[in-house]
Amino acid sequence: MKLHDDKLRALGLAVIQVETQAIAALAERINDEFVNACKLMFKCSGRVVVTGMGKSGHIAGKIAATLASTGTPAFFVHPGEASHGDLGMITQQDVVLALSNSGETEEIVKILPIIKRLGVPLIAMTGNPASTLAQEATVHINVSVAQEACPLGLAPTSSTTAALVMGDALAVSLLEARGFTRDDFALSHPGGSLGKRLLLRVSDIMHVGDNVPVVSASALISTALLEMTEKKLGMTAIVDTERRVVGIFTDGDLRRMLAKSLDIHQTTIAEVMTADCAVISADILAAEAMQIMERKKINALIVVDEEQRAVGALNMHDLIRAGII
Repeated sequence: MKLHDDKLRALGLAVIQVETQAIAALAERINDEFVNACKLMFKCSGRVVVTGMGKSGHIAGKIAATLASTGTPAFFVHPGEASHGDLGMITQQDVVLALSNSGETEEIVKILPIIKRLGVPLIAMTGNPASTLAQEATVHINVSVAQEACPLGLAPTSSTTAALVMGDALAVSLLEARGFTRDDFALSHPGGSLGKRLLLRVSDIMHVGDNVPVVSASALISTALLEMTEKKLGMTAIVDTERRVVGIFTDGDLRRMLAKSLDIHQTTIAEVMTADCAVISADILAAEAMQIMERKKINALIVVDEEQRAVGALNMHDLIRAGII
């Protein structure tokens, strides 16, 4: 069969249109049943046990992960393994969220009596309100779709997308209800670039002590240049007698100064520094420092304490090394 560019584009667009319609149809399903499902999970003193078979199982795993990372303790149990010992993971304090498009998945239906016997609330997410799973559930969320995006009507496509979106709706609603914050989110995402952006603070990466380039406002330009060369941050803080920051002198200021033909051994740094420069506190996120640099189009920042005294410094290279950028 020969591939045609226009045909491929048309097929891809058709899939997106069908799945978009399936998602749009979910709006009317955010009803009392949805609210009741949220309340069951919110009040759960244990964990939300999410289960599903096949493609629904993959979606169930994703929903469990999203719930767990947004403040609702959750984990995935394979329904096939549940009948062979994994049901022991479910306690009376838990809530079960079961996904099955047909609502008749054998592996799930088989464990319903045990779930009932434990007295565990069961939230079912199916595409068939008349199914066994839907009828046995404490709460049923209808995620039926008009058609699958697969032209054969066989491969789970629209149905799995609808279930995933509904799972996101549950997770985010619970996140808001719990007052889950960015700091809470960071604690469950300490690894990788996301964790660094949410957890790493300026105090973790700034230069401190003798590594901070600092000269007094009365110092000569030549002295400031030596300080910049030694500390290798492309700038130096200018401070008063109490070490309070009164300005900054950067590589950019140096280039602009050269056009003035000043005598660096006779002119004080206060005459060429940038006054009222941007400063930051040590306790802000490193990602916020990066945003300040980008917004102000600068490459370095002085870190100050509550008295505006210079206590640290960092530049764009420090943010790159820390993995913020």
